Amino acid sequence: MKSRKGFNLQGPLILWSFCLTVFSILGAVRTWGFMVAVLLRGSLKQTVCFTNSTDNPIIKFWSCLFVLSKIIELGDTAFIILRKRPLIFVHWYHHSTVLLYSSFGYKDKVAAGGWFMTMNYGVHAIMYTYYTLRAAKVKPPKWFPMFITSLQILQMFLGATVSILTYIWKQEQGCHTTTEQLFWSFMLYMTYFLLFAQFFHQNYIIPKAKAKTKSQ
Repeated sequence: MKSRKGFNLQGPLILWSFCLTVFSILGAVRTWGFMVAVLLRGSLKQTVCFTNSTDNPIIKFWSCLFVLSKIIELGDTAFIILRKRPLIFVHWYHHSTVLLYSSFGYKDKVAAGGWFMTMNYGVHAIMYTYYTLRAAKVKPPKWFPMFITSLQILQMFLGATVSILTYIWKQEQGCHTTTEQLFWSFMLYMTYFLLFAQFFHQNYIIPKAKAKTKSQ
């Protein structure tokens, strides 16, 4: 695309974002419903370490779709390139590493992956709703993108917390995890947290500080 003019692609982008919105909402409703039910019947420890969620038909189905969706979501990057929009590091790093990590997590059937998947579905349901509105040139509230980035930062913080809890409880008999999963989940969630926090600072804190300085 270096020597080409960017494509418009408004129609395909609206359809793309809308389909991912519907998919993410359905995934969030089904997985959150299951995880909350397990949490209420048992405990946080059970959901993080001991749940047999991978044997549940709902989780089997939606976790399989979750991993496959990470391949499909690479289409987001294709739209950015074809439309010649800025492709920032946090975007392609996040998309590529989530695909790799979720694939291995699905293979190993790690219990903590239930929370990783559930949180991701929830955040993506809101995020792709915003993308759909923006593609359709419907102006969302100014606070909406900041709210989404805040949710992403919270997701990464909670993901790292789940990894720490898994490490604490992994010595107990029956805790289903692996050393590799513990290491990579913590490392990736910490890097995601730092990158999204930096993105938040650059896009929302610095511009506000500059605007305040100019007004004075």
